[in-house]
Formats: sequence, C-alpha cells, structure tokens
Amino acid sequence: MKNLCSVSVFLLTLSLSVTLCAQSPSDLSRAIDADYTSHLWPLFDHWHRTPELSMMETETAARLAKELRDAGFRVREGVGGTGVVAIMENGAGPMVMMRADMDGLPVEEMSGLPNASKARQESPITGEVVPVMHACGHDVHITSLVGTARRMAAIRDQWSGTLMLIGQPAEERVMGAHAMMQDNLWRRFGKPDYALAFHVWAGGEAGKLAVSESSPYAGADAVDIIVHGVGTHGASPHQGKDPIVLGAQIVLALQTLVSRELPPRDAGVVTVGSFHAGTKHNIISNRAVLQLTVRNTSPETRKLLLDGIKRIAENLGRAAGLPEDKLPEVKLSESTPPTVNDADLARRLRKVWSDKMGEQIMMDDAFVAKHNKGMGAEDFPFFTTDPPIPSVYFSVGGTPKAEIDAEDAGGAKVPSHHSPFFKISPEPSIKAGVEATVLALLELMPKQ
Repeated sequence: MKNLCSVSVFLLTLSLSVTLCAQSPSDLSRAIDADYTSHLWPLFDHWHRTPELSMMETETAARLAKELRDAGFRVREGVGGTGVVAIMENGAGPMVMMRADMDGLPVEEMSGLPNASKARQESPITGEVVPVMHACGHDVHITSLVGTARRMAAIRDQWSGTLMLIGQPAEERVMGAHAMMQDNLWRRFGKPDYALAFHVWAGGEAGKLAVSESSPYAGADAVDIIVHGVGTHGASPHQGKDPIVLGAQIVLALQTLVSRELPPRDAGVVTVGSFHAGTKHNIISNRAVLQLTVRNTSPETRKLLLDGIKRIAENLGRAAGLPEDKLPEVKLSESTPPTVNDADLARRLRKVWSDKMGEQIMMDDAFVAKHNKGMGAEDFPFFTTDPPIPSVYFSVGGTPKAEIDAEDAGGAKVPSHHSPFFKISPEPSIKAGVEATVLALLELMPKQ
C-alpha cells in the first residue's frame, strides 16, 4: 500500500510538473515580451502616429529599412516604388518570404486613443489634403515584421536558409505587390520556396490565431461601366436616349448575377458603389458612369461574374435601341486574384502553433465562421500566383475578448477595419504575430 501511495504521489507530481511547464512561457515568448517593452511598443507608437498613404510611404519605408539593417539584414529600398526588401542568408536551405504591408488610409482617426494620428497628406488621387490613419492595422504588421527580424537574427543558430522580409506599399489600393513584381522582385532577389503573411483582425480575440485551409481573402475587380446616351432637353425625352434610365436598369439587372446565376454555395459579390451622370435638373446627359466592385473566391466565379456584367450591360444597351458603336463599355481598372492558402502547409503550421503556443492559441472554427462573413480582398496573391508559391496567409486577433463578448450580447459593435473608430490592442497582437511568424519560419527552415 505504501508503494502504491508513493507511485500515486510521484505521478501526481509529474502531472503537475508537466502542466506547469506547458503553461509557462517559452524562451521565445519571454524574449518577445522583453523586446516589446523596450523596442516594439515605441516603434508601433511612432508608426501609429505617422501613417502615410499608398505609394507615399517614404518615411515609413525609411524607418523600416533602418530597423531591418540594424537587425543585420541586407536591405534594398525603392522596390516597386516605396517597397523594402531585406535578406538574411544563413547557410544552405530554403528561401522563405514574410510580407508586411505598410500603407495607411485617408480616414480621420476618431478612436480616442492618446496616440491617435493627426497626420495629413495630399492625396495622389484627388490632390486634396486629407487626414491619414492606420485604420487597418498595417502598423501592427510592420512592427511585427521588425520583431520577427530581431528574433530570427538572435537565433541564427536554430535555422538554415535565406529569410526574405518584405515591406510592401499600397496594399489598400491593391497595387503595391504587383508594382514590386513588375520591378523584377524574384529575378533580383530570388524566388521564395514558401511565402507567408498575416493580417491583424478586429473581429478576432486579441493574441489568438486563425488560419484557413482554403481562401481567407476574396479576389477583387474594380469595374467601370460607361453608359452612352443621346443628350436632350429633359422635357423632350423622346428625342434622346437617357443613360440614367439605362444605367438604372443595368444596376437592377446586375443583382441577378449572384442571386440567379452563381451556384448558391459559391461566394460572390457585385456592388455598384458609384453612379454619376448629369449636370442639371432638366438636361438628359449623354453619358453615365457606374463604378463596381466585384468579389470572388475562384477563377470560375470571377469569369462568370465578369462575363455576366458585360453581357447584361451590352444587351440592355441594345434593348434601349443604341447602335453597336454606342453600347455600354465595360472596363477593368484594378484587379487582384483571390488569396488561396496551400492546404497542406496551413495544416502543418496550425499544428506547429498549437504544439508550441498551446491549443488555446487557435480561434475556434465556429467563431471564425460567425465573425468573418465579409469578402475583403488582398493583393498578396500577386506574390504567390504566377509563378505559384506554396503560401499561407493567417489572421491574428486584435480585440479584447470582453469587447467581442459584449457585441455578441447585443452591446456596442467592435469598430470594423477602415472605420475612423478602428483600434487594435497592440501588445497581444504584435507579440502573437512575432511568435507565430518565428515558429512558422523555424518549421520551414530547420537547422541543417
């Protein structure tokens, strides 16, 4: 009996010891904690106060380049405009790319935070001086990129290969990744074997992770429809062809694409965000312009929607009696493919994060499905689609659980991305972003 008791006590002690070890912070997380307090928080605070618009991120890029050089990376600036590429070679092994976007938005910050942005810039689109805010969390991304650089440099004895860190401009205008690729990114610096990125998510619990095995972000097309008409006096509509009436018919007919042509289990969006025509009450103009955003999660859906828009616009023009040379014109101005994760790689990294950070680090799939129902788009696929590169784009939660629970209970809504009230809890978000990225890199670049 005495021996049995001794065995029981030993097993209980062992169980408690294992539990305590599992709950205690790792050397990596302790190092990130220290780095956050001394370096990453002041850096985030600086970037949150000083956002810059797309393709105008000159000061942001310069500071990012300095931080990466100080960490020991070989850095090239001005790639694709204001893009930054940092390389650290550490022996034989794969090349892995981690990307962070760095542009702000023309939004006036109303978050009430003590470090709220007061920045102003001249818009490259309108020429007007506009307020600028990090209303999408890109300041979290670049701060985490610096944290990742500092950790990977500090533990070079634990990995092998070539690490490529990218500070990308103009994600908000879905043009920065494409611009960097047009600047011969892979030819100049090498094509990665794997590509990673993450986005902080206001809808997710701060410090937790989510990863999809399919498409975390939709593809997006910006479509302009130019509707031609024949101008006349508003009192004599029979003498002209009214482009406003035709445009309105096109708007209504477009609603049937998703509701009646897209299979119900496939996702797609056709939104008319702008309709401009006319100058005066009693003048029928000779032109109307519709601006659309079209979202998809597969090449097949994209083709169905774009072909349908063209068919509807042109044939309604014919129904209105327009000649063939005056039919509505459908033009694409900006496009990005859907972000599609490599399923095997996503499962592999999910296991690494669960094993190393604890199973509780992953957001519940049901929670993600409930809170992530939009069709936001990303230009990250320009890096990974042609040529194809196995990639994973994951999410890091940015809002305290109490605020999410309060919203679910009918309380105040958590401010969305691009909202003037948008705010992120930087400490858990940045720390989780750095730790998850470093663990993923160690998994993909094992010591040889």
